[in-house]
Amino acid sequence: MFSLHGGHSSEFCDHAQSSLQEMLQAAVRAGYHTFGVTEHAPRVEARFLYPNEVARGWDVPRIIHDFERYAQTLPALVEEFADRLIVLRGFEIEVVPVASYVQLMQGYRQRYRFEYIVGSVHYVDEISIDGSAEDFARAMEACGGLESLVARYYHTLAQMVDALRPEVVAHFDLIKLHGRRFGALNTPAVRRAAEEALEAVRQTGGILEVNTAGYRKGLGEPYPASWLVQMAHQMGIGFCFGDDSHRVEQVGFGIEMAREHLLRNGVTSVTVLARESGEILRKVVPLE
Repeated sequence: MFSLHGGHSSEFCDHAQSSLQEMLQAAVRAGYHTFGVTEHAPRVEARFLYPNEVARGWDVPRIIHDFERYAQTLPALVEEFADRLIVLRGFEIEVVPVASYVQLMQGYRQRYRFEYIVGSVHYVDEISIDGSAEDFARAMEACGGLESLVARYYHTLAQMVDALRPEVVAHFDLIKLHGRRFGALNTPAVRRAAEEALEAVRQTGGILEVNTAGYRKGLGEPYPASWLVQMAHQMGIGFCFGDDSHRVEQVGFGIEMAREHLLRNGVTSVTVLARESGEILRKVVPLE
């Protein structure tokens, strides 16, 4: 069992509830052989701070410093857990500010020598689509409606993948978290936009994450939905698992259901990242 997205911890993330040490211990108990730790990259402008961060009195220098501490903490933990767990050193990117995020994320990767990155889109045109319902409604209004927003989301995702070439592309249809309440999310225009984003993943060799947070957020399915899994599989795109864990109870949650989700949609193997002689390699392993 493995996860390439998760391990968010209370030391470095305002909305996590367990320490990184506790998260790794939980991964061992859950029976993982590989656990990718992928803390959120800092947002470098005050307008992107989360309400909870503001309420705690956190500011941009604080979250940048926390991210630096995170990067510096990882190597020792990799060694500490080496006899029980392969801990991969990664981070989850942000697409804000639009004008500079590519250079910022590339800089973080190079400066701290991260082994891989998780490509995520939490904002469309610098408005959160993953936070409050009010923000999502504002994003819809700015785009001229739900269909236009969803298409714009996939366009943003394609641009991010082309620019950063992330090894793992996370929660591909995150837009459904709020969007499902407002209408259909697989119209012809949306399908075309999603296919273009998947083509970017295929062209750059990315692995599509099956993210189990959808189950615990009441969606009844992981990210991505069946129609997207089928489309990606037909395009020859590989899949991996991510529990997107933010506390110990979420470590390993939903992985078996995600496995069944893939099998139901015709996928019979997954791709895991492995460290060999200090290099990160890909290995394809069967699901059955």
